[in-house]
Amino acid sequence: MPTFDFKQLDVFSNVSLKGNPLAVVLGADSLNEQQMADFAKWTNLSETTFLLTPRDPRADYRVRIFTTLQELPFAGHPTLGSCHAWLQAGGIARGEEIIQECEIGLVRIRRQGDELAFIAPPLLRSGPLEAALLERVRLGLGLAPEAIVRSQWVDNGAGWLAVMLADRQAVLDLQPDYSQLLGLAVGVIAPCDPERDAVDTHFEVRAFIAGDGSPEDPATGSLNAGVAQWLLDEGLAPNCYLVSQGTAMARAGRIRIERQGDEIWVGGAVAVCIEGRLQL
Repeated sequence: MPTFDFKQLDVFSNVSLKGNPLAVVLGADSLNEQQMADFAKWTNLSETTFLLTPRDPRADYRVRIFTTLQELPFAGHPTLGSCHAWLQAGGIARGEEIIQECEIGLVRIRRQGDELAFIAPPLLRSGPLEAALLERVRLGLGLAPEAIVRSQWVDNGAGWLAVMLADRQAVLDLQPDYSQLLGLAVGVIAPCDPERDAVDTHFEVRAFIAGDGSPEDPATGSLNAGVAQWLLDEGLAPNCYLVSQGTAMARAGRIRIERQGDEIWVGGAVAVCIEGRLQL
């Protein structure tokens, strides 16, 4: 039976076991799509990735990303976690940046001190939510009609839409009715007040994926990458800001956003928690 190197990592937190876990299978070229999907469902994590030989000569490695339900063309914490696993396994980038190939195309990744950051990919869909969809989201989140102050599509390959609430506590108090949100990937964001909220972050975020094995995601790079483009384009955030996510799940996710010229970088800490061999 074939064996593969395996790692499980914690992404987007400096506090051990308080970020977003990711399973990574290295050297997975011999696995077929069904085997990948079955293993991802078995791990029951928000995402599982498989590192492959790149098809594009410009890429350092290729990654396929699976949830418990489907394959994704791009996702944020799997990008940083997969890159960290590749580097720790001896991967050497051809240039100053690491180039990841995934189904959305090539993604640039760089080291920022002890953290990694990826460049936010372009949005596949943007603009305000349709009225009927916004009402469905409002009802699914159990919110009063006036509670959502802004909304936007922020889909960069993972299907995200986002709504903004007035304050952090309203985000933390949410108890979604997932039955009304099936088929949607919903991000909720609110600005933090340093004095009232006693936090060092600029925004609180929660991410809901109804029907997935992990219906709430503790720290989400793809969502925050899309939200950053929305907030920065509309002047709703400074060029550098810090997001807290996972608070309602007793996690301590921290996602760092930095705009440099026309580029937006999404970064955070990554650590390996488990290493071993996998038989499939």
